[in-house]
Amino acid sequence: MAEFLNPLNTSPAVWLLTLFGAFLVGISKSGIKGIGMVTIPLMVYLYGAKASVGILLPILVFGDIMALVNFHKSGKIKEILRLFPYAALGIITAVVVGNYIDDKQFKDAIALVLLVSLFIMLLNEIRGKKESLANNRFFRAFFGITGGFATMIGNSAGPIFNLYILSMRLPKNSFIGTGAWFFFFLNIFKLPFHLFSWHTITPATFHLDLLMIPGVIAGAYSGKYIVKMIPEKAYRYFIFIVILLSSLMLLIK
Repeated sequence: MAEFLNPLNTSPAVWLLTLFGAFLVGISKSGIKGIGMVTIPLMVYLYGAKASVGILLPILVFGDIMALVNFHKSGKIKEILRLFPYAALGIITAVVVGNYIDDKQFKDAIALVLLVSLFIMLLNEIRGKKESLANNRFFRAFFGITGGFATMIGNSAGPIFNLYILSMRLPKNSFIGTGAWFFFFLNIFKLPFHLFSWHTITPATFHLDLLMIPGVIAGAYSGKYIVKMIPEKAYRYFIFIVILLSSLMLLIK
């Protein structure tokens, strides 16, 4: 029984912290964008950098499914199709170079990209521009390739893609629904590479992920309740703050 409940033979503290990480993923996927970034350094600490990516990915897919259950009708599929080819290119590039890249240097570079992007987004907000920066092809390519690379290396592209989707100036539910569809397709696309190239998903790690589903579900419904309580404008600024904190977290971890 103990082996069934703890397939990786970790300590009870590690098991419970993994469950807490799954809970945070559920909250993030239900609309409190960026909260799930806390899970990334937590999992790295518990399991190591590369192994943690494979353990976390199926949990993210479960979270995507929960988000789609609640917000699938609000998503803008057309916007996803415009960005996905660039993101796929970034993922494939990361698969090729993933065994050679310096994790610390890469995370520092991603954090700096996020901070510069956040500055651009805030400037756009202050100036009151109504057009979507996502209509710019260079903007799409930059965020797509950079985000695809980051999501394959460390599941750390949430703020990058959130900035892109946020630039569309969508209503709250459309923002959540569009992100839910995009991350679902993106994470499904990544699965074969983890299974057959990096071998970071094994029967034992997937067994652990299945045990974490209740945590994802609890987080998803908790997040959905919290989102309903946040006004539209306050919600946008809340996302800006979370992205800023996530960027700083990448720099210091």
